[in-house]
Amino acid sequence: MKSLHSLALALLCLLAFGAKAADRHAPTEDEMSAYLFVFFSDPTHGLFMATSDDGYTFTVLNNGKPIIAGDTIAEQKGVRDPHISRGPDGAFYLAMTDLHIFAKQRGLRETQWDRPAEDYGWGNNQALVMMKSYDLINWTRSNMRIDKTYPEKFGNAGCIWAPETIYDPVEGKMMIYFTSRMGNGGSKLYYAYTDDDFTTLVTEPKLLMEYPDENIEVLDADISRMPDGRWCMAYVAQEKPGGIKIAYSDNVNGPWEYLPDQVDFEDGACEAPNVWKRIGEDKWVLMYDIFSIRPNNFGFAETTDFKTFKNLGHFNEGVMKITNFTSPKHGSIIPITAEEKARLEKHWSAPK
Repeated sequence: MKSLHSLALALLCLLAFGAKAADRHAPTEDEMSAYLFVFFSDPTHGLFMATSDDGYTFTVLNNGKPIIAGDTIAEQKGVRDPHISRGPDGAFYLAMTDLHIFAKQRGLRETQWDRPAEDYGWGNNQALVMMKSYDLINWTRSNMRIDKTYPEKFGNAGCIWAPETIYDPVEGKMMIYFTSRMGNGGSKLYYAYTDDDFTTLVTEPKLLMEYPDENIEVLDADISRMPDGRWCMAYVAQEKPGGIKIAYSDNVNGPWEYLPDQVDFEDGACEAPNVWKRIGEDKWVLMYDIFSIRPNNFGFAETTDFKTFKNLGHFNEGVMKITNFTSPKHGSIIPITAEEKARLEKHWSAPK
């Protein structure tokens, strides 16, 4: 009888948990009132978070120290290119490149790169870090080796860079997309679908877009929903200089309508586009990392129609401000609720 009673209790707990999980959903825009900015820095190769009430001025958490140290979660002891999104289940999906470009200088490996550059190119890596959370404090983590999961197609991958996620309403799954190259070849964009727990891929990655000029490398895609229901993909075309272009599609994974003009406002090269919506306004902000200037900075452009863009300048050189940190790298911004912002700020203001 005791064992049956224990089993009944366990089943009741599972049913209660299942019901609670089924009730989870993403907040509506009316429930949003703040913004979360995730990024990394070259000196630390760790994950940082900053918050904002108005989407113009951002303040970093944890007294300017990483929220998560790269050497605690990554095979190469460093993370880059963090991207955060929210799924329809209300969970936050955080994806990062598992790569430390200064690992030799830091004594973390004996060679400049994990594998020979003549065979696999600059900064070659083989893993992504995939994390999921319902409260932005407690995270699950998976170190995803695409080369081992799909060795026939990706066993010779020269890099797995800049992962991002978005929900595909047609497939009913979170889609992850990233930059990769075969050996030391040209970089291209790929996509695949993940399991519900965000621990692995459940489909073999496919090409996300074929660029019209096969000699031009493309990377750093960022997909967002437009007001008319179509999808916009911002990405980098490594032309002269490399910059931000956009493409349209009726489907989240293409095929894409290619547009030839760059939409950034930089004289030099930039990368890492991220598009985010201003809460309560029909305005979207295109943010990008300007790595061609020193110190590096972020550039911003605003649009209402995903066709014309207004230049907002750089951090602390226009309307966009950072108050207590400098030189963020390759980040992303999402809206959050006042409760989520307060929870983050309380948690990371306490002594750790």
